[in-house]
Amino acid sequence: MNDDVPEQEPVEIEITDELDLHTFQPREVSDLLEDYLGECLKRGLLNVRVIHGKGTGALRIGVHEKLARMDIVEAITWPASADTGGWGATWVRLRAVK
Repeated sequence: MNDDVPEQEPVEIEITDELDLHTFQPREVSDLLEDYLGECLKRGLLNVRVIHGKGTGALRIGVHEKLARMDIVEAITWPASADTGGWGATWVRLRAVK
């Protein structure tokens, strides 16, 4: 380990029905989605808006591929409505725990 570089403490994210990915590195997104949506499900938040931005579409594609592999995801709606992010956001519907 390099002693010149201080270790970074984990950042705690408030769990709401909106996840804005603009401040995260692409390599962090897969694990973040899994953890965040799992916490949303535990808290009964079944409709979550994921903001991935418009850009080149690479982040959106990665997000959609991850969501397609997650058993807790019931459906995705993209693009979001114009007033909730349009092409830059995706709505995710989680499966209710029975």
